[in-house]
Amino acid sequence: MSNNSNQNNSNQNNKNVGKPKFSSYWIYIPIALFLLYFAFGANSDKRNEISNTEFREILLTNDIKEIIIINRSVANVFLKEEAESKDQYQKYVNKSKNLPFVGKIPNFSVQIGDYQNFETYLIESREKHNLDFKRDNDEESNPFGDILLSFLPIIILIAVWIYFMRRMSGGSSGGPGGQIFNIGKSKAKLFDQNTESKITFKDVAGLEGAKEEVQEIVDFLKTPDKYTSLGGKIPKGALLVGPPGTGKTLLAKAVAGEAKVPFFSLSGSDFVEMFVGVGASRVRDLFKQAKEKSPAIIFIDEIDAIGRARGKNNFSGSNDERENTLNQLLTEMDGFGSQDNVIIIAATNRADILDKALMRAGRFDRQIHVELPNLTERREVFEVHLKPLKIKDGLNIDFLAKQTPGFSGADIANMCNEAALVAARKGKKEVERQDFLDAVDRIVGGLEKKSKIFTAEEKKTIYEIAQGYGYKPRQSSPSTVTLDVFQTLPAQDQSNVNTQLREP
Repeated sequence: MSNNSNQNNSNQNNKNVGKPKFSSYWIYIPIALFLLYFAFGANSDKRNEISNTEFREILLTNDIKEIIIINRSVANVFLKEEAESKDQYQKYVNKSKNLPFVGKIPNFSVQIGDYQNFETYLIESREKHNLDFKRDNDEESNPFGDILLSFLPIIILIAVWIYFMRRMSGGSSGGPGGQIFNIGKSKAKLFDQNTESKITFKDVAGLEGAKEEVQEIVDFLKTPDKYTSLGGKIPKGALLVGPPGTGKTLLAKAVAGEAKVPFFSLSGSDFVEMFVGVGASRVRDLFKQAKEKSPAIIFIDEIDAIGRARGKNNFSGSNDERENTLNQLLTEMDGFGSQDNVIIIAATNRADILDKALMRAGRFDRQIHVELPNLTERREVFEVHLKPLKIKDGLNIDFLAKQTPGFSGADIANMCNEAALVAARKGKKEVERQDFLDAVDRIVGGLEKKSKIFTAEEKKTIYEIAQGYGYKPRQSSPSTVTLDVFQTLPAQDQSNVNTQLREP
């Protein structure tokens, strides 16, 4: 199976190599040439223009080397080299330069007006004042510019058409899922042997039961004969269920790093699109890719986006795209055979709203509950998130774990980060114990309202409520968490009380 997978990868790479690529720079080149022509070629006749009076004064100084009459309308005047150094011509000399496609432009130009009168004046002046300038006529034309003007609009239209067609067909600048011609393609991100995944099971603190279940699934794909030799069947799917922030997605990322098989990762919302039938098409394409790269794992995060129970909150006569996508997902999961070696892992924090057909055995054979970490697991989570922090020596991690009952892994990560921010805000060099306590207060109750002051009557009411918090758990069960910290702290989220529970 590994050889087949490598062969598929090799074939896919060969396809990518053989596919011709179109560079968008080919669009910019003709546009740049077009702008270059208009900047230098088409506008080259806009010289430093002088009046007829100035021209006649300069002509009599015998400093003119050549006069070229263009189209009997404009006279381009070139000064002699020794005359260019004169102060009176410096403004003209600075204007004279070599330009691409045009050559050296004249020092200045003059509007002829009546051509016959201008011609007669030049002849008379040359004979009368013994001038030695050269005079010539020219019909100015720019073959390059003419060709460019003729074909450039067509070239630009073709280039723009190719550019947009490639974008719509899933070219290099888009992804296959966001383009109009590939809108039905799966948007799953593929992790395989060539993809570096830095997250492994060692990076997942706590979650021992869930990790054991997921590790077994990975082992199914690595050594299927170990289980099938006894007549067992590889499970088709596993559903990670638990509160937000408990590490379901992190656990799936660790699977990608440990499995060493193709791992397709996407979110349930990636199937949903405004066009009818797109979700079902993406489901078909996803499973097709997974079968081609078998053995493989498909991970669908937030599957409740498409797995919501059918028949609820539907408008009469409407075509529910989400329902069509779910139906296709159920069909594809049923279509898997034992020889496919493709396992589906999904994650949700709303298992109660999932369709029963999706939850039955044969589709998601296992439901792995990812619960909030207990005291020991919270200690392990703290050890992971405290590594990048500069903490003060002697910080008691057990104390921090006891201060955070009910915290998820994400909450603990946020608490450690918030503690570092609190310490930095106070100008400290290290993060201390009090910074973590302040971070807990800020996360649980929000910012302290310093302008709010409790009255004596309010404090009495709050204390009576707090006594109930501490009394009821102890009476109901000795093993229940009890009240450990009680603090009257005016805050944004809780204007009355900030409590902490202590595990027995």
